[in-house]
Amino acid sequence: MARRVYFAFHYEDVVSFRANVIRQHWLTKDDREDAGFFDASIWESTKKTGVEAIKRLIHNALDNTSVTVVLIGTSTYARRWVRYEIIKSIHRGNGIFGVHINNIKDKFQQTKLLGPNPFDYLSVSYSQDGTAISFLEWNGNQWQGYNDMEGYALSKQRSQNQWGKSFKLSDFYKVYDWNGDDGYNNFADWVEAVAS
Repeated sequence: MARRVYFAFHYEDVVSFRANVIRQHWLTKDDREDAGFFDASIWESTKKTGVEAIKRLIHNALDNTSVTVVLIGTSTYARRWVRYEIIKSIHRGNGIFGVHINNIKDKFQQTKLLGPNPFDYLSVSYSQDGTAISFLEWNGNQWQGYNDMEGYALSKQRSQNQWGKSFKLSDFYKVYDWNGDDGYNNFADWVEAVAS
């Protein structure tokens, strides 16, 4: 079954062509079912748009999606709106995973070293009784409260071993390598594995 997938990425990775390799790989498949997804992502908005307008744009694009895929380039981990797309996807209950894209050749046939994992730079913090969640982000020196979205009550209490503790998102979400893990043939399985 093809899922509606939201892709979170840094605009520069579209310019370099790497993000499009993944977002458009369905074009060489037999059909959307074979590819396993429909693309519901948006292009990162310019600074001309206000904060609330960007958030609304992201919320609307996330509607009716069940999976969020973070395309990891060199600077993805530090992008404000990629971080927001990840946090909002958690709030919505989307399945989430990341895919390293720097080993995909760009428009100049060049590759790069893999970028930092964005899930290492965001964390969840559970309340003392495990009934609420808040978020933290790494600012380069220390963990600080995440300001673009407030915490919220959970519909189901977390297990007691998580009460009052914080965890990096990399403790929960997998990251693949597009070339190293044969993304062309395995992407649909990755999507299905996390689909909610």
